[in-house]
Amino acid sequence: MQHLEEQIAYLTRTVDELNEIVTSQQSDIDLLKRRVQMLMEREAQREAEGSGGAIFGDERPPHY
Repeated sequence: MQHLEEQIAYLTRTVDELNEIVTSQQSDIDLLKRRVQMLMEREAQREAEGSGGAIFGDERPPHY
């Protein structure tokens, strides 16, 4: 009986630790989703304004 109680205590502790890890990871995922959404909105706004172009080495800048 004592062996089963020890196993239950160990499993309970393991579940609690895993729950804390999953909760922390979910918070991180939520934060990253918000940041990605913000970046997507910022890039969409930049494209809508027409100022999102990149100048590559073989292209002439627009003022030439």
